[in-house]
Amino acid sequence: MTDTDDLKTHLLVAIEASASLDALEAVRVDALGKQGRVTQLLKTMGALSPEERQTRGPAIHGLREAVTNAIAARKAHLEQVALDAQLASEALDMTLPADAPLSGTVHPVSQVMDELAEIFADLGFAVASGPEMETDWHNFGALNIPETHPARAMHDTFYLAGRENSDPNDRETPRVLRTHTSPVQIRTMLANTPPIRIIAPGRTYRSDSDATHTPMFHQVEGLVIDKGITLGHLKWTLETFLKAFFERDDIVLRLRPSYFPFTEPSAEVDVGYSIVKGKRVIGGSEGWMEVLGSGMVHPKVIAACGLDPDEWQGFAFGCGIDRLAMLKYGMDDLRPFFDGDIRWLKHYGFSALDVPTLSGGVGMPA
Repeated sequence: MTDTDDLKTHLLVAIEASASLDALEAVRVDALGKQGRVTQLLKTMGALSPEERQTRGPAIHGLREAVTNAIAARKAHLEQVALDAQLASEALDMTLPADAPLSGTVHPVSQVMDELAEIFADLGFAVASGPEMETDWHNFGALNIPETHPARAMHDTFYLAGRENSDPNDRETPRVLRTHTSPVQIRTMLANTPPIRIIAPGRTYRSDSDATHTPMFHQVEGLVIDKGITLGHLKWTLETFLKAFFERDDIVLRLRPSYFPFTEPSAEVDVGYSIVKGKRVIGGSEGWMEVLGSGMVHPKVIAACGLDPDEWQGFAFGCGIDRLAMLKYGMDDLRPFFDGDIRWLKHYGFSALDVPTLSGGVGMPA
């Protein structure tokens, strides 16, 4: 047996005998540290002749590899043992009574959804829902967004597995995480005979994340399909909604021409705001802030749902529920909405009894 074999046997025994991470680290330093015994052997490689390097080189490198692998395996074992001991010592008896009374709060997003439902119910709208895992056709195709349409690039879509093998003419594939709640409008028109008046609140998904965007966010869309519907009906509906939601009579709207594939004409809706103590407050007309998108439902969308666009017209609108909550209740960053921080929830959350009503006010005190 060579000196390399002797050293290997000695080090492997020492590694296996290490009862703690500190003891293992001491063996590692003795073997692989700057002055370690394996390190010193590696340094002798440069002085060897080519013939000696061919015979001793593999043995020395094999020694280093064996010691390194043994240390890694022993470290993983010791860490698992330490974790098991920690978990066993920190076990909680969930049957014990709580030290203090527990009280939950209603998340601002849930509160705003209830407020929206209350306001639009008074305007004759029903609440509709649909699947969050949608078909490409419902999410894009039926909304006048074909495969090659540049508007798809605006959505940062999460495609689900199986898209590569899908039939482009099959309405059931491929599948995506819906990028907006507009597919609910399509499903509602396909399943119901006009007139239709719905709002569609729910979760939507896009690959985006910063202070004002998250990969999952909440959106509400509205749809009206009837005979003789005009842009004036849209403006009145939005003005009535925003006055009720922000609970102010000095709400001023401005509609700017815009583009959405599923509406024509399309309009971005700005609301006037005032500066109060250095912050923007909805109401007044010191400045303008965009709050939602809207427009008259495109005839191609109506036709895709089996309706005659010469007989039926309609309008649609959509906005972010999280953004509405931020504007109304003074949050500056969207990310804490989803952090689950109990301190944030206690500050911005609502009591379970703060049920929004039009008689008592939709914006109950937080």
